[in-house]
Amino acid sequence: MSKRDYYEVLGVSKSASEDEIKKAFRKLAVKYHPDKEGGDEAKFKEINEAYEVLKDKQKRQRYDQFGHAGVGGASGGGFSGNPFEGFSGFGGQNVHFDFGDGGLGDIFSQFFGGAPGASGGGRQRGRDIETSVTLSFEDAIFGTEKKISLSLEDECEHCHGDGAEPGFGMKTCPTCKGAGQQTRTMNSLFGQIQQAVVCETCHGKGKVPEKECSVCRGKGTTRQNKDITIKIPAGIDDGATIRLRDRGESVPGGSRGDLYVHIRVKAHKKFTREGNIILSEEHISMVDAALGTEIDVETVDGVITMKIPAGTQSGTDFKLSGHGVPDLRSESRGPHIVGIIVDTPTKLTKKQKELLEQFRGAKKRRLF
Repeated sequence: MSKRDYYEVLGVSKSASEDEIKKAFRKLAVKYHPDKEGGDEAKFKEINEAYEVLKDKQKRQRYDQFGHAGVGGASGGGFSGNPFEGFSGFGGQNVHFDFGDGGLGDIFSQFFGGAPGASGGGRQRGRDIETSVTLSFEDAIFGTEKKISLSLEDECEHCHGDGAEPGFGMKTCPTCKGAGQQTRTMNSLFGQIQQAVVCETCHGKGKVPEKECSVCRGKGTTRQNKDITIKIPAGIDDGATIRLRDRGESVPGGSRGDLYVHIRVKAHKKFTREGNIILSEEHISMVDAALGTEIDVETVDGVITMKIPAGTQSGTDFKLSGHGVPDLRSESRGPHIVGIIVDTPTKLTKKQKELLEQFRGAKKRRLF
């Protein structure tokens, strides 16, 4: 299924200004928000996708020149640009690409030595694992702690990882004679190649148990359920990934893998987010816009009273400094931008109509 034109999605012309694109997005985002009655999740995602491209000058230029193919969204065939550009949603924060068994890792290991999961010097490394955490909008803004449950290979608690039954020692590996490595000969396009690989019996340790552990059967690890608590930093965004070193799976005689926690943030019914800016809208009457007023504005910090000056026009933005999203690298916070929408009445009493007619007549006589 081909994608719709991004300008058509937002309902703007190709010559639309950045401000026009932003206002069109905000209007449609409020209308189709999936948490609102009558919302549409599919349209909401389509609107977000279009805005992410058109708000960025470079992406918009590529889109204008090459269409969807220029921004990694081709609906036909082929690729363009950076092949990993589609993963930019993780914010470039320690993103891990796992090619799996039979992938590039195995191909290189065949020619340059080492078993899958092994690193320099024949030392093995446990598997990296991934999980995801869903946060509320407020938790992403202020940070929180989350407890997560994992099922993973961890050090056997009975033998403490050495694979030997308690009370028994270790003996020299009969396969590699204590070297921890084996020499393997294989045929390749370049002829026969000899390579040193980690011993498959002792996993590079050079020793094996005199008697295997009755729990893990000499493996050194068992499948276990673990609960861990992770700290979520204030200001984290949807799609970010937190890397926790040495919190992945264990492997006999090697180092632990890493844990990657992918962050998902629920949409808010009232607020939207652009970087460190929080956006919302407030409606006021035509009279309040003309005469000026004060309104209560909901923010993530609570309700704040904001002054609306006389003569405010619909679409005017007001900035509440320091009430936006915290910067991950500092203690500063972005602003909260409040867009004002002036409501025009559709039903008027006879008296109201007479007053408005008097106002219109006075304006024609240039009394205002």
